[in-house]
Amino acid sequence: MKAMMSHEAGGPDSLKLTEVPTPEPGKGQVRIAVKAAGVNFPDTLIIQDLYQFKPPRPFTPGGEVAGVVDAVGEGVEGLVVGDRVLASGINGGYATHLIANASGTHKIPDNMPFDEAASFMMTYGTSHYALRDRAKLQPGETLFILGAAGGVGAAAIELGKAMGAKVVAGVSSEDKAAFCKELGADETLIYPRGSLDRASQKKLTTEIKTLCGSGANVVYDAVGGDYAEAALRAMAWEGRFLVVGFPAGIPKIPLNLTLLKSCQIVGVFWGAFTMRNPAKNEEYVAEIFQFYKDGKIRPRITASFPLEEAGKALSMIQDRKATGKIVLTID
Repeated sequence: MKAMMSHEAGGPDSLKLTEVPTPEPGKGQVRIAVKAAGVNFPDTLIIQDLYQFKPPRPFTPGGEVAGVVDAVGEGVEGLVVGDRVLASGINGGYATHLIANASGTHKIPDNMPFDEAASFMMTYGTSHYALRDRAKLQPGETLFILGAAGGVGAAAIELGKAMGAKVVAGVSSEDKAAFCKELGADETLIYPRGSLDRASQKKLTTEIKTLCGSGANVVYDAVGGDYAEAALRAMAWEGRFLVVGFPAGIPKIPLNLTLLKSCQIVGVFWGAFTMRNPAKNEEYVAEIFQFYKDGKIRPRITASFPLEEAGKALSMIQDRKATGKIVLTID
């Protein structure tokens, strides 16, 4: 099999196309002939040793794939060779074959393309868990999303609307704002890129409050940096601030703001949740598949690359140039 592997810590250009023996599935595992692999921001961190989990090298990044089961290990029930599936995990996806735990492998609808399936679980799983479980978003509430044009942000727009919320999408360009409108955002807000001084933060807070009405009931922060405090200051009474990611840096938050607004700052670690509470996760997976079948959500694939150009795909994510989802396609 072939895989784009990380042999040493580094950026997107450090990955190397490598031939390795095709593995056999063990007990409770299946082998998937990968047709498409999703590219996500955590992939840019894990190859630099900046992620929560640090797999031993050499390893293959990529936390979500779609393809066809081509071998089944001992004790596996409900999956057979030939099944069209998706699977998610920590790494291993940028390859022609992947060994996956059967418990984390899901059959996909017959009419679901492989590229959409490979773009589905991590973004919608993260955003559904964030909004449904951590924020307990209610119909009629206002949701403000930082980084709304990225993979998880775009998923949050669709899920927020499916849950009956008013959605305000925060982005860094006119093109991204137009993309979010196409996804169903009620309002869009274009914020400046880079570091924000105090005056710029105050201006952003005012703009968020204006578009959200009395403030945001839920803030979905997939950006971090100087934007986080500005968004927190724009929260409504008893709001919930979701900590999702930090491509702009890890923010420093004055905790007196949580007292003044009686609000919550809530962490979102979907990967750990899936391992700690698999039964609840299966319930949530069923919900997002139903949203897909009902036409309420659908991954927007905006760029595709062959396996050997995984570095280019990761650079788009790392440089925050991506809208929607980027995938690797594998013949």
